[in-house]
Amino acid sequence: MTKKCMITGKGVQTGNNVSKSNRKTRRRFMPNLQEVAIYSDILGAPVVLRISSYGLRTIEKNGGLDTYLLTTPVSKLSAESKKLRARIEGAKAKKSA
Repeated sequence: MTKKCMITGKGVQTGNNVSKSNRKTRRRFMPNLQEVAIYSDILGAPVVLRISSYGLRTIEKNGGLDTYLLTTPVSKLSAESKKLRARIEGAKAKKSA
């Protein structure tokens, strides 16, 4: 499983540990990923996502998973988010018909 947020696309970054003597050794900065089940009102079921804590705050700020995915431009979504958005749009169209 990749260490990448399914919503924001945040991934692993690299940098240096710098000691007091100014020696530099390579290190990795890992994103704070959580496996969370977020309830989708349109699908009527929880959706399990592996997202960063920042991504979770973004979803909550926008009023839920459905609202976030439907209002965010497609170009800013990751591949997994695009699939989930298509699933939500299909369920929404099915309910309205």
